[in-house]
Amino acid sequence: MNTEELLKDITRGAVDVVSREELAKKLSSGKRLRVKLGVDPTSRDLHLGHSVVLDRLRRFQDLGHTAVLIIGDFTAQVGDPSGRDATRPVLDHESVAANAKTYTEQAYKVLDPARTEIRFNSEWLKPFFASPSAGISDFINSAKNITVSRLLEREDFRARLKAGTPISLLEIFYPVLQGYDSVAVKADVELGGQDQIFNVLMGRDVQKLYGQEPQVVMTMPLLVGTDGEKKMSKSYGNYVAFTDPPNEMFGKLMSLSDSLMYDYYTLLTSEDMAAVKAEHPMEAKKKLAGLVTGRYHGAQQAQAARAHFEQVFSRKELPEEMASYRAEKPGKLSYLIVAAGLAKGMNEARRLIAQGAVRLDGEKVGEDIMFEPRNCVLQVGRRQFRRIER
Repeated sequence: MNTEELLKDITRGAVDVVSREELAKKLSSGKRLRVKLGVDPTSRDLHLGHSVVLDRLRRFQDLGHTAVLIIGDFTAQVGDPSGRDATRPVLDHESVAANAKTYTEQAYKVLDPARTEIRFNSEWLKPFFASPSAGISDFINSAKNITVSRLLEREDFRARLKAGTPISLLEIFYPVLQGYDSVAVKADVELGGQDQIFNVLMGRDVQKLYGQEPQVVMTMPLLVGTDGEKKMSKSYGNYVAFTDPPNEMFGKLMSLSDSLMYDYYTLLTSEDMAAVKAEHPMEAKKKLAGLVTGRYHGAQQAQAARAHFEQVFSRKELPEEMASYRAEKPGKLSYLIVAAGLAKGMNEARRLIAQGAVRLDGEKVGEDIMFEPRNCVLQVGRRQFRRIER
């Protein structure tokens, strides 16, 4: 492809590109670019929302460039204020370390390990605060050139100030710290979700302070979660994790509304949208669920997940295979649900019963009855089954 075609391909679906002229120049230079993506390990699993930018990072790799994946093990303990109407809880070091390990493992489900450089930003940020002789003056040099008024240009900060919601000093620091990441790895391009635009632009500012050529910034749309309302996030419970079992992943994707399904096609696949919209919505949704499930679990598992879905939900049949649980004495149904591993606690089990999400042998149970041990099938929600044995 010539530079114009390459630019069109690499920016497909992007929200912001700062700037296209700079990116065209970098792409035509023949240089192997260092393309940065930073992720703070705030939970244990990556989800499909992360894959939108990871896919774009992989596209750069396929063109011969180097992906620099920064695990924000330091910044995760500060808390990114992007898109938040309140201060994030501060994570402890042990939680961040455990999450970071899973992030690095799961990222390779999308990225090419041979062209990926994984860095942890504690490598250069921790010395700023651990020892004055190891770089605190460097940080002060950066900070003194960035004004508070510039930081308060953030839309989310302005909204919180107007609402009288507190903004912590740590949150004020956050974009400067992330900006220094770009200096540390000498980034040519930085990718991020569209809610990251302020942070990634700060990287350009900090690079200029250090005499580096400013990185090109590219942001991608945020993937709306399965609830159809908020961006996909584990904290909102509307996510599809890379590690979700095939049947669960397929089922979650089948729960999408038709309009949201088309957004997922655009952001998660390279399918021709005209052809997709020409199909019956149900068939298109099954195809989407199969494509995504196959990507993370393989084609065979995706086909099995589709067969499972059609058997259980389309034809209202029970799955051929389900785990068993032996009930040895009478007890409340809520206790059985928890003991069988279908809810995390009694309150959740009671809530599921009250919501009409619990069935015994296909019959909905509307109250927390006393269960007498018998052979039956316990179903919680649309996708969880246990064969109860006495």
